[in-house]
Amino acid sequence: MFLLCGLGNKGSEYAFTRHNIGYLVVDKFSERFHISIQKRLCGCKVGESEEFILAKPNTYMNLSGGPIASLVKRKSVPPESLVVIHDDIDMDFGRIRIRWNGRDGGHKGVRSVATALQSPLFYRMKIGIGRNPAIPPEEYVLSRFQKDEVENLAEILDRAVDALHTFVFESIEKAMSMFNRS
Repeated sequence: MFLLCGLGNKGSEYAFTRHNIGYLVVDKFSERFHISIQKRLCGCKVGESEEFILAKPNTYMNLSGGPIASLVKRKSVPPESLVVIHDDIDMDFGRIRIRWNGRDGGHKGVRSVATALQSPLFYRMKIGIGRNPAIPPEEYVLSRFQKDEVENLAEILDRAVDALHTFVFESIEKAMSMFNRS
């Protein structure tokens, strides 16, 4: 059983911001595979199939760890079956990278998850959101996508869903090999 958790901020004011790309990926996955994310469990909105659980912590980004750790415990998900999907300001817009373990890179949502789990041992799917040096990072991550980015966003979300599907149904190594290079 895989647990695929998209990070983001609750609330309509954050719905289509860069920091919510983890939520957007989970929403796209649920749409493609017809998995409703309506159930509330452990402080998350969840949808389940026999192979995986989709989850979006129903909190603010920096508090994501508690709900995810509760869900991991309740569903007995081993670390190698947890994927946390989040934005990465230090990667080019649209780039996808899957990795095991590692530091939080300054991402407070990832830090919250590692703290709540008392371990950095889980998979991360990072989605690049780029950086604008003219805007402080705290403001930039909460900004909405630009028009040219919106035009490419559907393709980026589709690639991220393809990567997660490969991860769950084929192999982790194949997903990393196929999607980390582009």
